[in-house]
Amino acid sequence: MSDLILSPNLTRADDFYADLLAAHQGLEQADSDALNARLVLVLANHIGDNAVLKQALDAAALKQE
Repeated sequence: MSDLILSPNLTRADDFYADLLAAHQGLEQADSDALNARLVLVLANHIGDNAVLKQALDAAALKQE
């Protein structure tokens, strides 16, 4: 089983963020939400490890409290 990486691990994070914002540019809220949902599913499929995905869900839920 792998562990979720929570330390900075993204090369060119600013470029990714800019691309993410550009993908949402001009979208209505429902379309933006749908894009986010599809992105989550694509990345979850790429990860492919339910234990790591559960760790990610738990980590994301903690950020909302």
